[in-house]
Amino acid sequence: MSKTNIAIDAMGGDNAPNSVIDGLAISFIRHPETHFIIYGDKSKIAPLMKNKKELIPVCTLIDVKNSIKDDEKASKTLRKMEPTSMSMAIECVSSGKADAIVSGGNSGALMALSIFGLKRILGINRPAMAAVMPTKIGEVIALDLGANVECSTQNLLEFALLGVIFAQKVLGKPEPRLGLLNVGEEENKGKQIINEAANYILNSQLAPFFKGYVEGNKIVLGDYDVVVCDGFSGNIMLKTAEGTADLCTYFMRQVLSSNLFGKLAYFFGRSSFSALRDKLDPRKHNGAVLLGLNGIVVKSHGGTDALGFAHAVDLAVDMAEGGYNSAISSEIEKLKLKENNL
Repeated sequence: MSKTNIAIDAMGGDNAPNSVIDGLAISFIRHPETHFIIYGDKSKIAPLMKNKKELIPVCTLIDVKNSIKDDEKASKTLRKMEPTSMSMAIECVSSGKADAIVSGGNSGALMALSIFGLKRILGINRPAMAAVMPTKIGEVIALDLGANVECSTQNLLEFALLGVIFAQKVLGKPEPRLGLLNVGEEENKGKQIINEAANYILNSQLAPFFKGYVEGNKIVLGDYDVVVCDGFSGNIMLKTAEGTADLCTYFMRQVLSSNLFGKLAYFFGRSSFSALRDKLDPRKHNGAVLLGLNGIVVKSHGGTDALGFAHAVDLAVDMAEGGYNSAISSEIEKLKLKENNL
């Protein structure tokens, strides 16, 4: 088996490059055979590498002085003549030298440069932003989460394919349960394009996986492995879930520190409270993925720390080693054939 190569934009994110290098050191423990091609300012990265000697044999450091600012417009990044750490990392995937890219940088720039540099998989009209979210009994992959505010029925059908194969190849679920996000579970509820998408799915190779409509409050129950929606609804769903997790953490901290009884409760139950805090930790599910391109693109949260970045790298490695993109290419032709028979 050939070694997996991951391109790293070391200058993207609030705490870069420190959190990036520290994160690679954590991910290296879990994936010692992976090779990292790091793009960024060598004068800032090399001193950090000296304290992570275990990384030196598995890393190639490419000196790139320029990086993309967090507030830089995507259109401006496409017009840049000078190479940046992000654009060079994407080019590394485009040329076949790396299997995936991980960046915590500007989301709009990463999306624009990835679409321009990697191009869409033949048969996929629009790429989708996806993320793995926790449920009561496992995980669910949700998409689209903001790449496409307006979607067509065909887009939703393609997102369903992207999500099902992700669940199979990355989450290890051979028969994933697929649902369409809607305002109700009853047949013919919601927008026309959602009803049409359900009909398309039922007339495709995805039919055995389709379990119907799912309401927003039911996603966390764990009854679905893949949830498909347009980017407008998906982004609101994701941000609401993140805010709710923060609110729960805030309330728990407030109760346990507000008086003596709360402090005593924490003292006697601290192991259980630590386990709860661990389940709510957003770093454990860090890493949104831009699906549908000729290359794997993982977006780490810009404000995450080393542990969060390590999880984003882990996701990139899992996708590369799971053969995600090759599976998409083989299944998209079947989807088109089924579509023509509607």
